[in-house]
Amino acid sequence: MPVNVPSGVTVDLAAGQVSTSGPKGKLSVLLHPAISVSKVGATLNVLVNGTGRSERALHGLYRSLVNNAVVGVHVGFEKRLELNGVGYQVQLKGKKLELSVGYSKPVVFEVPTGITVTLPDNTHLVVTGVDKQAVGQFAAMVRASRVPDPYKAKGVKYAGEFIRRKAGKAFGAGAK
Repeated sequence: MPVNVPSGVTVDLAAGQVSTSGPKGKLSVLLHPAISVSKVGATLNVLVNGTGRSERALHGLYRSLVNNAVVGVHVGFEKRLELNGVGYQVQLKGKKLELSVGYSKPVVFEVPTGITVTLPDNTHLVVTGVDKQAVGQFAAMVRASRVPDPYKAKGVKYAGEFIRRKAGKAFGAGAK
């Protein structure tokens, strides 16, 4: 599948590297020696130099990485998170994200460069950036600070994430 390059995005092909720049920023992808990229009009073709199983696997990986770089500099990526629980809240203090999620002290994260965090209110946060891997990694670190428990569903979860609930002790015991 070719990678479509939208208008406003420029792609530079160097030896072993694909550099993209657009309205949201710049990204570059280092290529494996078994992979090559060619530009045909407004599309990029990711080609494999070999027929082995590992080369075919790398083909799909690098096609996705190049596509994510093009989409990232054009549109960007975002992850939305919610805090569920009594007294759970989030604050942004400069470049530090401070979560109060039921521990004795707040959990503090340093926001990496290239990532922006916005807070619509004190129980929701939106992580945005051009690098899909960096956005997903930071959102996963924030979620890991207090993973939602299956009994009361308290914790940090992705927006729209379904938490499978467990019944608890009192449900199956019955009155005697």
